[in-house]
Amino acid sequence: MRIFRLFPCLVLLFCACSRHDDAAVRALARRIIPDHEKEFRFERMADSVDRPDCFELESRDGKIIVRGNNSNSIAVGLNYYLKNYCLTTVSWLACNPVEMPDVLPQIDGKIRIEARTQERFFLNYCTFGYTMPWWQWKDWERFIDWMALNGVTMPLAITGQEAVWQRVWTRLGLTDDEIRAYFTGPAHLPWHRMSNLDYWQGPLPQAWIDQQAKLQKKIVARERELNMRPVLPAFAGHVPQELKRLYPDAAITRVSRWGGFADQYRCSFLDPQDPLFDEIQKVYLEEQTRMFGTDHIYGADPFNEIDAPSWDPETLAGMAERLYGSIAAADSEAIWLQMGWLFYADPTHWTQENIRAFLRAVPQDRLLMLDYFCEFTEIWKQTDKFYGQPYLWCYLGNFGGNTMLTGNFRSVSERIEDAFANGGTNLKGLGSTLEGFGVNQFMYEFVLDKAWDSGLDDNSWIERLADRRTGFRNDAARSAWRTICDSICTISSRTGHSTLTNAHPCLTGNWHWTTKPDVGYDFPTLWRVWRQLLTVGSPRDTYRFDVVNVGRQLLGDYFLRERDRFTAAYTARDTMALELSGNRMREVLSDLDRLVACHPEFSLGEWIAQAREFGRKAEEKDYYETNARTLISVWGDSKELSDYANRTWAGMVSTYYAKRWELFIERVTEAVKAGREFDQEAFDRESRAFEYEWADASYPLTFPEAGDAVATARELADKYAPLFDAEP
Repeated sequence: MRIFRLFPCLVLLFCACSRHDDAAVRALARRIIPDHEKEFRFERMADSVDRPDCFELESRDGKIIVRGNNSNSIAVGLNYYLKNYCLTTVSWLACNPVEMPDVLPQIDGKIRIEARTQERFFLNYCTFGYTMPWWQWKDWERFIDWMALNGVTMPLAITGQEAVWQRVWTRLGLTDDEIRAYFTGPAHLPWHRMSNLDYWQGPLPQAWIDQQAKLQKKIVARERELNMRPVLPAFAGHVPQELKRLYPDAAITRVSRWGGFADQYRCSFLDPQDPLFDEIQKVYLEEQTRMFGTDHIYGADPFNEIDAPSWDPETLAGMAERLYGSIAAADSEAIWLQMGWLFYADPTHWTQENIRAFLRAVPQDRLLMLDYFCEFTEIWKQTDKFYGQPYLWCYLGNFGGNTMLTGNFRSVSERIEDAFANGGTNLKGLGSTLEGFGVNQFMYEFVLDKAWDSGLDDNSWIERLADRRTGFRNDAARSAWRTICDSICTISSRTGHSTLTNAHPCLTGNWHWTTKPDVGYDFPTLWRVWRQLLTVGSPRDTYRFDVVNVGRQLLGDYFLRERDRFTAAYTARDTMALELSGNRMREVLSDLDRLVACHPEFSLGEWIAQAREFGRKAEEKDYYETNARTLISVWGDSKELSDYANRTWAGMVSTYYAKRWELFIERVTEAVKAGREFDQEAFDRESRAFEYEWADASYPLTFPEAGDAVATARELADKYAPLFDAEP
């Protein structure tokens, strides 16, 4: 009888413990650290809108206790423990392992950390093209976990919107063929969504539209489980030109041409003052809410890198007022999220008078601005803090998914602290607006860590970063990472940021979509960092990535110097020196391809395989592959964006960049031997023909074997040491 008397008490005790345990974070832990998940307890504090997000950590009864006011805060607490006690990095990419110690370290006392800001934004429209177009659920699942671990509360969530638009345009009378042709190919959809580009590499397959809608349902459900509020899109005026056939009196105009694309790809814009605008907004938000729900935050960007129909401040104010009004009519709780990139990108038209008129036309606190590129230009300082509208300080950090070691670490820290001190009460948080993931994950984690009052100064943060990259404390690793943050990562990212290896070949230092010779550091400093890292030795995947990544940058930087010697030999008509430098350039490219093959993050093969996975038949697979290749090479149908999304990837170096440079070396050498000037324009035409040939799925590719990262890096360091030591 005593057992039965105790049973209700045990049930009550079990239920009480279950209520404490956060199911969403437990599931997250089970995904990323399955062997250790049961050694944690995830407890929920009483949440309060008047109290900042916070988490607590302590060891108790053989468990690591992670406590927070919501699932998002608990996830940040878990990540704090993983980073600072287990020396573990959780990558945003599913291809990278999560490496843990065998025994979990204990925590002395209790740690409590509060957020400095309640809102933490992440993503950019472009990321959905430069990084995410070929992601399956496994990729999204890891990335959403990473966002939760790093405290993101407002992720941009624009996957699957073509399924919504398909229903809207069908209701308005367009045919299925017209609708799917209006959409671009998958990798170019972000620029379609931003009113820059229509029809390019369409029609969009129905299977893609359906699959992405299913994926979006999973994405927003998981983000909401982890206390994120997904930012869904709203109608911003972009319509199919074919709509004019059905509504001949509608105020539909063609926008300005974008990106050098031919006129046939130009977008069309419906004036927000037109009654049809409200109707489309209502139908769109109803369909989207039915499919994906809502958190009442809507991204709408009507004039991104295109001209407004009028630059009169009163007209701009009227458009902003009507655009917001159309959203609010469909959702009375609506907040309009607007990226501030347009003010940076077109300062000629976006004068202070025009910006003020546009922003103040929206009710106070119903418009949330993203200060998009703050590591380079802070718009909040130019606009009297966005004239009172709420805003987020954002770090961009990467254009086009370029593989470039960059990020102005110290000045980013100073600017964030300045914003907290002087940015006004309408500064609502921090965020990142990266175009692609690239190779600098640590910079984004640094920015998001700044949203929490951890008590760590920047120097301590760097030391802990070094420790978790190797899995242990090591003075050489710490010294290398201090140099990276202090002396290497000193300038902000630029459009088309890359080493010369990825640039269109030419004889001079000025080339298209890439760095100028000044990269913000001197060559011997980076060479010293690589040598320091190679003395450490570690089984961690993060360490293997670092020795490949730094070596990749170093070989790319050296290539510029060898090209300059090649140019000097051409000028002197020194055939022997020309051939020597040409051969070294070929060798650097070959070694670079071999080095980056040692880590899966630098893989053209993976990008292609992911794209082809979406096709069911060979023809569909080729369609997706062509779209994938196009974006990272020629980009579109003009030279204007070519190489913008360049990447130093295994397979791409050997089959694309090295082929261009080989052709260049041959043509320059032929010119010298024939006693004539090198014809750059003729070479450009020949190279351009090859680039378009490569962008098609029919062009054969080969991929190098993946070697041992550390062994390959050390071999190359020994090989190039005499050359690198001689560089000033």
